[in-house]
Amino acid sequence: MEMALESNAFFIGIEYLAILCWGLSGGLAAIQKGYDIFSIMLCGWLTALGGGLFRDVMLGDLPPVGITDKGYVLTTLFSGIIVVIAHPEIKKLKWTMTVVDALGLGLFAVNGTAKALAFGSSGMTAIFLGMFTALAGGLIRDIFIGDVPMIIRDKHLYAIPSFVGCILTVLVWRGVHYGWFDMRSEMVLDVLIVIIVVAIRILSVAFNVTMPGAMPRTHVYLPGEKRYLERPDITPHSVANSEDRPDGDDK
Repeated sequence: MEMALESNAFFIGIEYLAILCWGLSGGLAAIQKGYDIFSIMLCGWLTALGGGLFRDVMLGDLPPVGITDKGYVLTTLFSGIIVVIAHPEIKKLKWTMTVVDALGLGLFAVNGTAKALAFGSSGMTAIFLGMFTALAGGLIRDIFIGDVPMIIRDKHLYAIPSFVGCILTVLVWRGVHYGWFDMRSEMVLDVLIVIIVVAIRILSVAFNVTMPGAMPRTHVYLPGEKRYLERPDITPHSVANSEDRPDGDDK
């Protein structure tokens, strides 16, 4: 079952480059923890292919491509070997890694969503599975090595671009289903979606765009406060009269 982007050799090459980059990123995370070469390669494999593993298991497409596609598996193993040797140089390629990582984010979001739709998933389910394809690899890796996951730790826009890409992919897929687009138009639109995802991610890093946090508040309004617990004075005249009476006069 072939997705639109998978019919183009150029984007297949970009996808392998993204897998390689994500494998390097996972390997670097393991190196920073001081792990051995097996753990480095395992972290690289989880980062690059963990999202696809989760998606395929949820879709019932077994065994997952993360263990059956020789090209994917060999690419992650190759990334592990590279990072073991060249990790000091790779650490300095910040922007190159960021750009390729953003490309992978867009490609996997689009392909993951499209595959879920091809398996008959609803639009909402496809969006979730597309986001898991793009994000779950890093999430699994960070949990595995005991770090705060990147989607929480990175304050720049990371999950939001993938979410936008997944929604747009569902809309394009619906358009193809209703006959508004042909296969060629679908591929062009999918490419535009990837570009949009990459642009949002790169611009957020370049201009330090972050999601807002909780609204700042200085006062707390709770039912338990004194002004809520005070009983209203329903007999004001009686109180006033009692104040005018002499002391000890109960009548």
